[in-house]
Amino acid sequence: MSIKIEMLRCFCTVVHTGNLTDAANRLGRTQSAVSMTLKQLEDHLGKKLFEGERKNKLSPLGEQVFELAVKQVRRFDETVQSIETAADASHGHIRIASVPSVAALVFPQTLAHMTTSFPGIKVELRDTDTQQVLDALAEGKAEVGIASGFHPLNGVRAVPLLEDHFGLVCASDHPLNQQAKDPDIADVFAAPFVRNALCDLIETPKFVDALKQADITIHNTHSLITMVGTKDWVTVLPQTVTRFLPADVSFRPIVDLPDKRQVYLYVREKARFKQAAEECSAFILSTRFH
Repeated sequence: MSIKIEMLRCFCTVVHTGNLTDAANRLGRTQSAVSMTLKQLEDHLGKKLFEGERKNKLSPLGEQVFELAVKQVRRFDETVQSIETAADASHGHIRIASVPSVAALVFPQTLAHMTTSFPGIKVELRDTDTQQVLDALAEGKAEVGIASGFHPLNGVRAVPLLEDHFGLVCASDHPLNQQAKDPDIADVFAAPFVRNALCDLIETPKFVDALKQADITIHNTHSLITMVGTKDWVTVLPQTVTRFLPADVSFRPIVDLPDKRQVYLYVREKARFKQAAEECSAFILSTRFH
Protein backbone atom coordinates (compact mmCIF):
# COMPACT_ATOMS: atom_id res chain seq x y z
CA MET A 1 0.00 0.00 0.00
CA SER A 2 1.34 3.43 -0.93
CA ILE A 3 1.07 6.54 1.21
CA LYS A 4 -1.79 8.71 -0.03
CA ILE A 5 -2.18 12.46 0.43
CA GLU A 6 -5.34 11.99 2.51
CA MET A 7 -3.36 9.82 4.94
CA LEU A 8 -0.92 12.67 5.44
CA ARG A 9 -3.78 15.17 5.75
CA CYS A 10 -5.43 12.99 8.39
CA PHE A 11 -2.19 12.63 10.33
CA CYS A 12 -1.49 16.39 10.23
CA THR A 13 -5.02 17.20 11.38
CA VAL A 14 -4.71 14.86 14.38
CA VAL A 15 -1.41 16.52 15.29
CA HIS A 16 -2.94 19.99 15.00
CA THR A 17 -6.03 19.16 17.07
CA GLY A 18 -4.34 16.82 19.55
CA ASN A 19 -7.12 14.23 19.56
CA LEU A 20 -9.16 12.00 17.26
CA THR A 21 -12.56 13.55 18.01
CA ASP A 22 -11.69 17.09 16.94
CA ALA A 23 -9.70 15.79 13.98
CA ALA A 24 -12.67 13.75 12.80
CA ASN A 25 -14.97 16.79 13.07
CA ARG A 26 -12.56 18.95 11.11
CA LEU A 27 -12.13 16.32 8.40
CA GLY A 28 -15.83 15.49 8.23
CA ARG A 29 -15.15 11.82 8.96
CA THR A 30 -15.96 9.42 11.77
CA GLN A 31 -13.51 8.95 14.63
CA SER A 32 -13.11 5.29 13.73
CA ALA A 33 -12.27 6.18 10.12
CA VAL A 34 -9.58 8.62 11.27
CA SER A 35 -8.17 6.02 13.65
CA MET A 36 -8.08 3.43 10.87
CA THR A 37 -6.29 5.80 8.51
CA LEU A 38 -3.62 6.51 11.13
CA LYS A 39 -3.20 2.77 11.74
CA GLN A 40 -2.74 2.17 8.00
CA LEU A 41 -0.05 4.85 7.85
CA GLU A 42 1.76 3.44 10.90
CA ASP A 43 1.48 -0.11 9.55
CA HIS A 44 3.01 1.01 6.27
CA LEU A 45 5.90 2.70 8.06
CA GLY A 46 6.31 -0.10 10.54
CA LYS A 47 6.65 2.29 13.47
CA LYS A 48 4.44 4.37 15.76
CA LEU A 49 3.88 8.05 15.01
CA PHE A 50 2.53 8.88 18.47
CA GLU A 51 3.65 8.03 21.97
CA GLY A 52 0.78 6.39 23.83
CA GLU A 53 -2.84 6.22 22.71
CA ARG A 54 -3.96 9.81 23.33
CA LYS A 55 -2.51 11.17 20.07
CA ASN A 56 -1.21 14.32 21.75
CA LYS A 57 2.52 13.57 21.71
CA LEU A 58 4.53 12.64 18.64
CA SER A 59 7.19 9.95 18.58
CA PRO A 60 10.64 10.88 17.21
CA LEU A 61 9.60 9.48 13.83
CA GLY A 62 6.28 11.30 14.11
CA GLU A 63 8.10 14.61 14.48
CA GLN A 64 9.99 14.00 11.24
CA VAL A 65 6.96 12.77 9.34
CA PHE A 66 4.84 15.70 10.51
CA GLU A 67 7.39 18.26 9.30
CA LEU A 68 7.48 16.65 5.87
CA ALA A 69 3.75 15.92 5.68
CA VAL A 70 2.70 19.50 6.42
CA LYS A 71 4.77 20.74 3.49
CA GLN A 72 3.46 18.05 1.17
CA VAL A 73 -0.20 18.63 2.04
CA ARG A 74 0.20 22.39 1.62
CA ARG A 75 1.94 21.90 -1.72
CA PHE A 76 -0.78 19.50 -2.90
CA ASP A 77 -3.55 21.94 -1.95
CA GLU A 78 -1.78 24.81 -3.71
CA THR A 79 -1.39 22.68 -6.81
CA VAL A 80 -5.08 21.72 -6.84
CA GLN A 81 -6.06 25.36 -6.37
CA SER A 82 -3.80 26.43 -9.24
CA ILE A 83 -5.22 23.71 -11.52
CA GLU A 84 -8.80 24.72 -10.73
CA THR A 85 -8.01 28.41 -11.19
CA ALA A 86 -6.28 27.74 -14.49
CA ALA A 87 -9.29 25.74 -15.71
CA ASP A 88 -11.55 28.68 -14.90
CA ALA A 89 -9.18 31.33 -16.26
CA SER A 90 -10.77 32.01 -19.63
CA HIS A 91 -9.50 35.61 -19.49
CA GLY A 92 -5.97 34.78 -18.32
CA HIS A 93 -4.15 33.71 -15.21
CA ILE A 94 -1.01 35.17 -13.58
CA ARG A 95 0.75 33.97 -10.44
CA ILE A 96 3.27 36.21 -8.69
CA ALA A 97 5.52 35.18 -5.80
CA SER A 98 7.69 37.67 -3.93
CA VAL A 99 9.77 38.08 -0.81
CA PRO A 100 7.63 39.91 1.79
CA SER A 101 9.70 43.11 2.03
CA VAL A 102 9.17 43.79 -1.69
CA ALA A 103 5.70 42.24 -1.99
CA ALA A 104 4.18 45.05 0.05
CA LEU A 105 5.66 47.56 -2.40
CA VAL A 106 4.84 45.72 -5.60
CA PHE A 107 1.53 43.92 -5.11
CA PRO A 108 -0.96 46.83 -4.73
CA GLN A 109 0.07 48.73 -7.88
CA THR A 110 0.68 45.58 -9.91
CA LEU A 111 -2.69 44.10 -9.00
CA ALA A 112 -4.47 47.32 -9.97
CA HIS A 113 -2.59 47.49 -13.28
CA MET A 114 -3.17 43.86 -14.26
CA THR A 115 -6.88 43.80 -13.45
CA THR A 116 -7.34 47.01 -15.45
CA SER A 117 -5.25 45.88 -18.42
CA PHE A 118 -6.74 42.36 -18.51
CA PRO A 119 -10.38 42.49 -17.32
CA GLY A 120 -11.44 39.17 -15.84
CA ILE A 121 -7.89 37.89 -15.36
CA LYS A 122 -7.26 35.54 -12.42
CA VAL A 123 -4.42 36.79 -10.22
CA GLU A 124 -2.66 34.86 -7.43
CA LEU A 125 -0.26 36.71 -5.13
CA ARG A 126 2.04 34.93 -2.68
CA ASP A 127 4.60 36.43 -0.30
CA THR A 128 7.22 33.97 0.88
CA ASP A 129 10.97 33.56 1.30
CA THR A 130 13.48 33.51 -1.55
CA GLN A 131 13.83 29.72 -1.70
CA GLN A 132 10.10 29.19 -2.01
CA VAL A 133 9.87 31.89 -4.69
CA LEU A 134 12.52 30.02 -6.68
CA ASP A 135 10.76 26.70 -6.08
CA ALA A 136 7.46 28.12 -7.33
CA LEU A 137 9.15 29.35 -10.51
CA ALA A 138 11.03 26.09 -11.10
CA GLU A 139 7.90 23.98 -10.52
CA GLY A 140 5.69 26.13 -12.73
CA LYS A 141 3.62 27.44 -9.83
CA ALA A 142 4.45 31.09 -10.56
CA GLU A 143 5.02 33.02 -13.78
CA VAL A 144 6.65 36.02 -12.10
CA GLY A 145 8.87 36.01 -9.03
CA ILE A 146 10.77 38.56 -6.97
CA ALA A 147 13.64 37.26 -4.84
CA SER A 148 16.78 38.41 -3.07
CA GLY A 149 19.97 37.66 -4.98
CA PHE A 150 20.69 36.19 -8.40
CA HIS A 151 19.88 32.51 -8.88
CA PRO A 152 20.10 30.99 -12.37
CA LEU A 153 17.09 28.84 -13.27
CA ASN A 154 16.47 26.96 -16.51
CA GLY A 155 13.72 28.59 -18.55
CA VAL A 156 13.53 31.62 -16.25
CA ARG A 157 14.79 35.12 -17.10
CA ALA A 158 16.34 37.16 -14.27
CA VAL A 159 16.50 40.97 -14.37
CA PRO A 160 17.85 43.33 -11.65
CA LEU A 161 14.94 45.11 -10.00
CA LEU A 162 16.30 47.13 -7.08
CA GLU A 163 19.03 47.28 -4.47
CA ASP A 164 18.99 48.67 -0.95
CA HIS A 165 21.49 49.07 1.88
CA PHE A 166 21.49 46.90 4.95
CA GLY A 167 21.23 48.65 8.29
CA LEU A 168 20.36 48.33 11.95
CA VAL A 169 16.73 47.75 12.89
CA CYS A 170 15.88 48.26 16.55
CA ALA A 171 13.35 49.88 18.87
CA SER A 172 13.19 53.64 18.39
CA ASP A 173 14.16 54.20 22.01
CA HIS A 174 17.00 51.66 21.93
CA PRO A 175 20.37 53.16 22.98
CA LEU A 176 21.87 52.41 19.53
CA ASN A 177 19.17 54.51 17.91
CA GLN A 178 19.42 57.28 20.50
CA GLN A 179 23.20 57.78 20.31
CA ALA A 180 24.52 60.72 18.29
CA LYS A 181 26.70 58.79 15.83
CA ASP A 182 25.67 55.90 13.60
CA PRO A 183 26.64 52.54 15.08
CA ASP A 184 29.32 50.24 13.68
CA ILE A 185 29.28 46.43 13.42
CA ALA A 186 30.88 46.03 16.85
CA ASP A 187 28.13 48.19 18.40
CA VAL A 188 25.41 46.12 16.75
CA PHE A 189 26.74 42.78 17.96
CA ALA A 190 27.43 44.10 21.43
CA ALA A 191 23.65 44.19 21.82
CA PRO A 192 21.54 40.98 21.89
CA PHE A 193 21.30 40.18 18.16
CA VAL A 194 18.64 38.26 16.23
CA ARG A 195 19.80 36.72 12.99
CA ASN A 196 17.51 36.44 9.95
CA ALA A 197 17.94 34.76 6.55
CA LEU A 198 18.82 38.01 4.77
CA CYS A 199 21.91 38.35 6.94
CA ASP A 200 23.43 35.54 4.86
CA LEU A 201 23.59 37.92 1.87
CA ILE A 202 26.08 40.17 3.66
CA GLU A 203 29.72 39.58 2.72
CA THR A 204 31.64 42.09 4.87
CA PRO A 205 34.14 39.81 6.73
CA LYS A 206 33.72 41.53 10.09
CA PHE A 207 29.96 41.06 9.94
CA VAL A 208 30.22 37.45 8.74
CA ASP A 209 32.54 36.57 11.65
CA ALA A 210 30.29 38.26 14.20
CA LEU A 211 27.18 36.58 12.78
CA LYS A 212 28.61 33.15 13.61
CA GLN A 213 28.11 33.97 17.29
CA ALA A 214 24.39 34.73 16.92
CA ASP A 215 22.32 32.11 18.74
CA ILE A 216 18.82 33.32 17.87
CA THR A 217 17.34 33.15 14.35
CA ILE A 218 13.86 34.29 13.30
CA HIS A 219 12.73 33.68 9.72
CA ASN A 220 9.33 35.39 9.75
CA THR A 221 9.71 39.14 9.16
CA HIS A 222 6.64 40.10 11.19
CA SER A 223 7.82 38.08 14.18
CA LEU A 224 11.29 39.55 13.79
CA ILE A 225 10.02 43.14 13.87
CA THR A 226 7.86 42.34 16.89
CA MET A 227 10.90 40.90 18.67
CA VAL A 228 13.12 43.94 18.11
CA GLY A 229 10.24 46.21 19.08
CA THR A 230 10.57 44.96 22.65
CA LYS A 231 13.84 46.98 22.92
CA ASP A 232 15.73 43.90 24.10
CA TRP A 233 16.95 42.79 20.66
CA VAL A 234 18.36 44.24 17.45
CA THR A 235 18.74 42.90 13.90
CA VAL A 236 19.97 43.91 10.45
CA LEU A 237 17.62 44.22 7.47
CA PRO A 238 17.49 45.93 4.05
CA GLN A 239 16.27 49.53 4.05
CA THR A 240 13.20 48.70 1.97
CA VAL A 241 11.69 47.12 5.06
CA THR A 242 11.64 50.51 6.80
CA ARG A 243 8.63 51.61 4.76
CA PHE A 244 6.53 49.23 6.82
CA LEU A 245 8.10 49.49 10.26
CA PRO A 246 5.80 50.46 13.13
CA ALA A 247 6.41 53.85 14.72
CA ASP A 248 8.28 52.33 17.65
CA VAL A 249 10.89 50.60 15.44
CA SER A 250 13.62 52.41 13.48
CA PHE A 251 16.24 51.82 10.79
CA ARG A 252 19.73 53.27 11.04
CA PRO A 253 22.82 52.98 8.79
CA ILE A 254 25.84 51.03 10.03
CA VAL A 255 29.02 52.98 9.28
CA ASP A 256 31.25 50.06 8.34
CA LEU A 257 28.63 47.92 6.56
CA PRO A 258 28.54 48.88 2.84
CA ASP A 259 26.63 45.79 1.65
CA LYS A 260 23.46 46.10 -0.38
CA ARG A 261 20.70 43.57 -0.91
CA GLN A 262 20.21 42.87 -4.65
CA VAL A 263 16.64 42.07 -5.65
CA TYR A 264 15.87 40.37 -8.97
CA LEU A 265 12.70 40.00 -11.01
CA TYR A 266 12.27 36.48 -12.39
CA VAL A 267 9.99 35.66 -15.34
CA ARG A 268 9.21 32.22 -16.74
CA GLU A 269 9.93 32.09 -20.47
CA LYS A 270 7.11 29.62 -21.09
CA ALA A 271 3.86 30.78 -19.57
CA ARG A 272 0.36 29.75 -20.53
CA PHE A 273 -0.67 33.39 -20.70
CA LYS A 274 2.61 34.83 -21.93
CA GLN A 275 1.22 38.27 -22.80
CA ALA A 276 -0.04 38.74 -19.24
CA ALA A 277 3.26 37.56 -17.74
CA GLU A 278 5.30 39.90 -19.96
CA GLU A 279 2.99 42.85 -19.25
CA CYS A 280 3.21 42.16 -15.51
CA SER A 281 7.00 42.01 -15.52
CA ALA A 282 7.31 45.10 -17.72
CA PHE A 283 5.05 47.07 -15.38
CA ILE A 284 7.03 46.03 -12.30
CA LEU A 285 10.31 47.02 -13.98
CA SER A 286 8.92 50.39 -15.09
CA THR A 287 7.53 51.36 -11.71
CA ARG A 288 9.71 53.12 -9.13
CA PHE A 289 9.08 51.22 -5.96
CA HIS A 290 12.22 52.51 -4.22
